[in-house]
Amino acid sequence: MEGGRRGEAAAAGGDGPGPVFTLEEVAKRNSNRETWLVIHGRVYDVTRFLEEHPGGEEVLLEQAGRDATESFEDVGHSTDAREMLKQYYIGEVHPNPSMTSSGQSSFWSTWLIPIFGALVLGLMYRYYMVDGKSS
Repeated sequence: MEGGRRGEAAAAGGDGPGPVFTLEEVAKRNSNRETWLVIHGRVYDVTRFLEEHPGGEEVLLEQAGRDATESFEDVGHSTDAREMLKQYYIGEVHPNPSMTSSGQSSFWSTWLIPIFGALVLGLMYRYYMVDGKSS
C-alpha cells in the first residue's frame, strides 16, 4: 500500500531512510494530481504544496517526475525552505537506475549489445582485409 509508505516516511520527518523508488516510478508522478521530485537523491511528494509554492505551481510541475536538484540549488532556497522540504519526504531514489526491478543488470545492455557490436566490427574488418588482398 503506497499511501501507507508515504505516511510512514512523512511521520519520520525525513530523518531516516524511507522506501526506495526508481526514477521510472518517480517519472510517473508528473501531474498536478500527483507531483514527485527528486532532490539530492531523496524523493518528495510536493502535491500538497503546489498551490502554496511562492514561485507558482508551474515551477514545480516543470520539474515534476525527475531530478530537480540542479533547479532547486540554482534558485538558492532559504534554510526555512530546506527545512520545510522535510515534511514532503517520502523515500530515497534507487542508486543504480540501470538495474531492473529484480536487482539484476539488463542482459541486453550488459552483454548482448557489446557482443553484437564486436561481431559486426570483426566481420567488417575481415571483409575489408579479404577485399584488399584480392585487388
